[in-house]
Amino acid sequence: MSDVLAALGLLAAAAGAAGAILLPAGRLRSLAMLAALILFPILILGDQWHSHQIADLRHSPSRLVLLGALAVIASATLAYVFHRWPILLPLAIVAALPFRVPLHAGGDTANLLVPLYLVIAGGVLARLLPGGGTVGGPAPEDASATGGGGGSPTVTGPAGPATWVPRLLAAVVVLYAFQTLYSADFSKGLQNACFFFVPFSLVYALLRDITWDKKLLTSTLWVIGISAACFVLVGTVEWATRSLFWNDQVIRSNEFHTYFRVNSVFWDPNIYGRYLALVAVIAMSALLWARERKSLALLTGLIAIVWFGLVPTFSQSSYAALLAGMVVLAALRWSVKWTAIAAVAGVLGTMLIVTVAGSFSFDRINIDTSGRANLVSGGIHLFAQRPVYGYGSGSFPKAYRQHVETHKAPVSVSHTEPITVAAEQGLVGLIAYGALLFTALWTMGRGLLRRLSVARAAVLATFVALLVHTMAYAGFFEDPITWVLLAVAVSLAAADQRRVSACRDTCAA
Repeated sequence: MSDVLAALGLLAAAAGAAGAILLPAGRLRSLAMLAALILFPILILGDQWHSHQIADLRHSPSRLVLLGALAVIASATLAYVFHRWPILLPLAIVAALPFRVPLHAGGDTANLLVPLYLVIAGGVLARLLPGGGTVGGPAPEDASATGGGGGSPTVTGPAGPATWVPRLLAAVVVLYAFQTLYSADFSKGLQNACFFFVPFSLVYALLRDITWDKKLLTSTLWVIGISAACFVLVGTVEWATRSLFWNDQVIRSNEFHTYFRVNSVFWDPNIYGRYLALVAVIAMSALLWARERKSLALLTGLIAIVWFGLVPTFSQSSYAALLAGMVVLAALRWSVKWTAIAAVAGVLGTMLIVTVAGSFSFDRINIDTSGRANLVSGGIHLFAQRPVYGYGSGSFPKAYRQHVETHKAPVSVSHTEPITVAAEQGLVGLIAYGALLFTALWTMGRGLLRRLSVARAAVLATFVALLVHTMAYAGFFEDPITWVLLAVAVSLAAADQRRVSACRDTCAA
């Protein structure tokens, strides 16, 4: 694929993704979603046409045809299921979030979110079917953590700061695609856009109009809890047998360490730890406001299982994410003031202990964080060289190898999201990224202390936990959970705003 066609295709895919995020429900938005769905695999295929994986498939036409036919059949089947039972769409998306399928070809392995991509395709096709414009549960006025009832899934648009979340999200997608055009590594930027930004925009579009009532929220918690328990079971078997299913790098690392890290069905122990930490925050959100004895017992058991699975990941970033989520929940459940005091005291105490122990130095921190301190300093150096527009989307590994002394850090990818954004996209990207974070947090927390919603509290705490994890391990936009949380936050905020408006109208009358 020529560079010009690839660039035009990438911009068109980003425009389709932005349209899916911004356009109102209807035929035009469905067509924008379909365009994005068609373009992103074509762009990936064209970009990797001469790679070992694609070359191997090209030399086996029957295998390529079979894979394509299976994908079409699976997508069509899911489209029928989602059209017939709309409530299954959000549950399927949530269930598919962690699963990556290893694809072997040409002697190489690529871990792709194939199940999620198929669910996305099924959801988009379901929107094109007659009567497939709305997906969700009960009526908006009942969409709360403690509400219920039934009715039509009619949903109106968000109000207040929630209106800016989709606008900024669409701007981020388009900006990332545009900054890929001058990237030091165009191929990497295109892959990031087509594997993450474009398809995850469709996830946001599919979930934004869903009414998250008590039934759907409870079902989602069941899906998350059962999935986490299964993952912990796999991780426990790995820990007990001292053997991993995949990832040769972690396998070799375990041979030289006194501890043994597990990754369950995940490729990276830190991503496995991130998922378990987020599940623990969600379960704790429900536990803190649960009233029924059965719910208390089930949620306590789930948290114990998740914690048991989180420990052998030895993921420091996941532990920090879990603590951050718990701090938010403690502030909402008991006291913002005393929680803040306790959190600050804990941070200062930890820093004091580390300093007294004599290990508070750059070299020591760099060793303890597996070279990430060097990555941060190197990313700052790259940002200083091009502070306005950066080196282009997806360029961090290549730019780091070219402009930073690589012998100081064996790792060539960033593990800190703001540093990655600064180095790749400069101030332009940082402003968009910061504005999105600020607006998202404002949307999630607005009025929460006055009108507590357990669902909104869970979304806020989980988002903060995810945000903290990305500060130590990056992957903010590359994690579909981010996009799910943003969609749920906007939906819940819109429902809360409608309830407030209805209450005001009633009081005025």
